[in-house]
Amino acid sequence: MKIGRTGREPEQDGTTPRPRLPAPPAWLRWLPVLYVAAVLLVEPLTPVDWPVSFALIAVPVLAAFAHGPLAVGAATVFAVGLEAVLAGTPCCAGRPADYLWDRHYVASYICTALVGGLGAILAAHRIRRERTLADVRFVAETAQRVLLRPLPHRIGNLRLQSLYLSAAAEARIGGDLYEAVSTRFGVRLLIGDVRGKGLVAVETAAAMLGAFREVAYDEPDLLALAGRVDTSMSRRATQLGGTETSERFVTAVFAEVPAEGHIVRIVNCGHPPPVWLRDGEVRELESGRPAPPLNLGILVEDPYHLDTYPFRPGDQLLLYTDGVTETRDATGAFYPLLDRLRSWGPLPPKELLARLHDDLLAYSHAGLKDDTAALAVCLLPEAPSARLPAE
Repeated sequence: MKIGRTGREPEQDGTTPRPRLPAPPAWLRWLPVLYVAAVLLVEPLTPVDWPVSFALIAVPVLAAFAHGPLAVGAATVFAVGLEAVLAGTPCCAGRPADYLWDRHYVASYICTALVGGLGAILAAHRIRRERTLADVRFVAETAQRVLLRPLPHRIGNLRLQSLYLSAAAEARIGGDLYEAVSTRFGVRLLIGDVRGKGLVAVETAAAMLGAFREVAYDEPDLLALAGRVDTSMSRRATQLGGTETSERFVTAVFAEVPAEGHIVRIVNCGHPPPVWLRDGEVRELESGRPAPPLNLGILVEDPYHLDTYPFRPGDQLLLYTDGVTETRDATGAFYPLLDRLRSWGPLPPKELLARLHDDLLAYSHAGLKDDTAALAVCLLPEAPSARLPAE
């Protein structure tokens, strides 16, 4: 489960068309029509000396909010014509025909035409900005697909599902990350949260994913794997320079489900603890020894340690970032993850994350303040027919 796409598909000649612009809401598209209808309703109710038709000057501007320059031009011509009809049609407005060329009405025609010209320029500028924003979103989504590549729904005897929610729809990319790789040591999982926002957070997330993908295949010990990634992140923070080098850290959980043996090994680097689920039972896998985030391990001696837990067929593991538990409702209360999981009962990974996705949006009234990532892993009852492939 990932964030939305722009819907661009390659053409037959191999080129990629520009992304489709989002359609304005229906009420905004019909706003000029409703405005004109309101003017026509009010016009017969006002004295002849109070021509409400002058309010039609605003029609081109209203059209510019949701329509293109050609539509704005058509709305301008229509507004000027309707002003003339209301000015010189005795049966409609009760005014003599010679009012048609009264200087006040002529001034109204000219002003409406000028506003229409400005409205057409405004509409063209709006469309250009919307197209630029659509292109930027497409680039961000492409970068995210490279950074957080789609995970397979099954690796060996594990079923997987991922979730990513961006707090800013315009950005669509952030510092939360996850990964799952199949190695000769078993399936290795990672979820992490980079401190901070913006391009530095995205670059740091990319560096961490690159380090993990490189080390996961040749480092047999999960604890040593975490140490090597920590070294890589410390080097990365030093290369960035500045006065906040020690504050560029990443919280993370490394997990390993071996191909043989019903266990899961976990190294928690200052991250929210994973949640173990089975038949409605929900429990946090809290480590007995708190550990610092990556890039802060040098501050303590023997910073990281390995925890081993039973992980039998039917068990499920939920890894998540703090964007889940720090989601707030209208009263400021934090999201009660464990209570929600217990109330939902047993759910497979796909349905679990779909339920979590909908519930987070409903709980926050679609007002997420932080990026959110989650990874659900379930050990299938049947054993794989072959060992996990080594890459």
